[in-house]
Amino acid sequence: MVHNLHVRRLPGSEAGSLIDTLAGPEDRLWPAGSWPPMRFDRPLATGATGGHGPVRYRVESYTPGRSIRFRFSAPRGFDGFHEFSTATPGPEATELRHVLVLRSRFPAWITYPLFWRPLHDALIEDCLDQAERAVTGGVRAPARWPPYVRLLRGLIGRRASPSRR
Repeated sequence: MVHNLHVRRLPGSEAGSLIDTLAGPEDRLWPAGSWPPMRFDRPLATGATGGHGPVRYRVESYTPGRSIRFRFSAPRGFDGFHEFSTATPGPEATELRHVLVLRSRFPAWITYPLFWRPLHDALIEDCLDQAERAVTGGVRAPARWPPYVRLLRGLIGRRASPSRR
């Protein structure tokens, strides 16, 4: 069983509103300039289907300004979900969280640790950088793609941006 959690603490309470922009024309959370864009068959709502690149899912639940959960339909062997949510650790901050919970079946029990996990981790850290930039105007400690992620991206034909090399 995979339980993968990424968290970024942001000032104020704006983080939840970033979730509501996902896959829209003014998306302030998804790093579409560096990764395949998130797209759905209709506006963001429970039941919408879509994904990003070869990763496919449907919106299983959505509470505007608070959380969204996506249930995987592809790649093969992914049995689980991923979600963005917010938590309020104090009066001056909000935590933006992304969790992936996955029971992998063949072939994912091989492909997830070798291919999907490193790419997923880099993508989600880029999302959190995007969120921090949207809320504060900058990123205190930008995520860097590890050499293995740069290699994988080169193999799949997506070049790393100049700031990541």
